Amino acid sequence: MFTGIVESLGRIAKITDQPPGKLFSIDAGELAKGAAIGDSVAINGCCLTVVAIDGGVLGFEAGEETLSRTNLGAQEVGSRVNLERALAVGDRLGGHYVTGHVDELGTLLDRREDPPWAFLRFGVSKKLSSQIADKGSIAIDGVSLTVVDADPDSFTVALIPHTLDVTTLGFRNVGDKVNLESDVLAKYVQRSLITGVKGPDVPGESSD
Repeated sequence: MFTGIVESLGRIAKITDQPPGKLFSIDAGELAKGAAIGDSVAINGCCLTVVAIDGGVLGFEAGEETLSRTNLGAQEVGSRVNLERALAVGDRLGGHYVTGHVDELGTLLDRREDPPWAFLRFGVSKKLSSQIADKGSIAIDGVSLTVVDADPDSFTVALIPHTLDVTTLGFRNVGDKVNLESDVLAKYVQRSLITGVKGPDVPGESSD
């Protein structure tokens, strides 16, 4: 479980083919200190496991499914990625609960600069848009953000200078693909509405 508060911008140092997947060697800088084999790290919002450590470089294996359903498959040596270690019990929850399971790829449709801020609009499928609401939470490349407005096939977020400086969203261009994960609470609410599941009966109350 993560919070969507990016800790560091990492840089891909090496990509090794391991059919049907790949091994990503990522220069994680300070974030690598104290890392251990088996730790979970969100890379652009995708939860992966540390499988190798070489100084400040951490190794992560990504399978075929991950490569095809996230933007990790399009990354190259030198690409920058958002990094966040898993939430520890007792840590502050500065963003929102993020599982690290990417729902789909979104597309940056428009970027409006309003220095020092920026407003970005992303295209999204109608299926996922039903889980996105005005003033609700969304994780974009693992960054916890508040939705400004939501339409049937797109939504907008406003980025403060800090977010532009310390995450990949600062250099995203129109047409770029981003990893999207909707708020987990929205998923459960939608599922409940679809299945028509009722809550438990309260003792002493009539169900009529």
